[in-house]
Amino acid sequence: MHLLLYEYVENMAERRGPHREAHLAHLRAARDAGKVGLAGALGSPPSGGAIQFKDATEAEIEAFVQADPYNRAGLISSYRIEPWTLV
Repeated sequence: MHLLLYEYVENMAERRGPHREAHLAHLRAARDAGKVGLAGALGSPPSGGAIQFKDATEAEIEAFVQADPYNRAGLISSYRIEPWTLV
């Protein structure tokens, strides 16, 4: 299992509007394919996001990031992929 952690640009809550539905559709497609479990914004207002990937390789997660409408719109300032071991 992995976590994908996004850092968002400043004023994300205001800037994400035109891309939000496409981003959510992208997440739903990954969930429907059995790759994504939980996902959500971090902070209030949002400063980042966390997405739980299961049964996905780092290459698949990287491809997800590159295709994410938020990333394509320049709304993700950085990201990292971390192995996640539940206890």
